[in-house]
Amino acid sequence: MEVSNTLGIGFLESVYHKALLVEFDKVNIEYDSQLKLEVTYKGVNVGEFQADVLVEKKVILELKVAKSITNEMQAQLINYLKASGIKIGYVINFGNTKLEWKRIIL
Repeated sequence: MEVSNTLGIGFLESVYHKALLVEFDKVNIEYDSQLKLEVTYKGVNVGEFQADVLVEKKVILELKVAKSITNEMQAQLINYLKASGIKIGYVINFGNTKLEWKRIIL
């Protein structure tokens, strides 16, 4: 909320991403940024994806700047959760006049 309230709308995703990390640092929240995770198929590495932010090794944040959160954005996060084995994630959209988020639990 602090990032959204301070910056407002109109910036690139990377700006919100960096600002969010500043806030995490201020309150000592552990995170990994742009973390590369492998996708395996029947035990074989078939690709990788890059999670925007992994918080406390427990929650994936997928950051967006769009008019609204779409089904495709949610599907992307679901795939990240499945591939990583992590159970909780949020799509966070900074592109609206009011911060928008969707929690997904596997």
